[in-house]
Amino acid sequence: MPKMLNLMVACAENRVMGRGTRLPWRIPEDLKFFHNETAGKTIILGRICYQTWPRAREDGRRLIVITSNPGLAREGVQVARSVPEALAIAETMPGEIYVNGGERIFEEILALDRPMRLHLTLVHAEVPGDRYFPEWRHLKWRETSRRESSDANFRFTFFTLEREASDPRILT
Repeated sequence: MPKMLNLMVACAENRVMGRGTRLPWRIPEDLKFFHNETAGKTIILGRICYQTWPRAREDGRRLIVITSNPGLAREGVQVARSVPEALAIAETMPGEIYVNGGERIFEEILALDRPMRLHLTLVHAEVPGDRYFPEWRHLKWRETSRRESSDANFRFTFFTLEREASDPRILT
């Protein structure tokens, strides 16, 4: 039976989550939450996310990078050519599975009929960007937690949302 998938994303109200190869904001509280939440976990992410995350290989993370470049494999980093291959590898690893993007990977994961948890930092602003988190609001999520916060530049909300698989034979 497949494990629960945990999606980690910060996006603006207009679903922007990136601009170029960077986040369109700097929110220290969100970065700290992100690093603490993913420490010691199995992480599925795309090549650009991996290459632009300096701390990716720290804190005991087990990485699965979706790329066609096998040269990225090294200690603590496995390479998969597709989302299904990455999930198959992740299912054999200990602990929880986290998905950290990018845009195409999130699209494929959200389309799956399996249980998932969305750790969403919703930045209450509309910002320019070129990478978007797929529309998630139409899916049947159950809110399990919410915490409001802000810094000098933004108001934001930390949400945890869960969804069950529609097929009752698929369990967590």
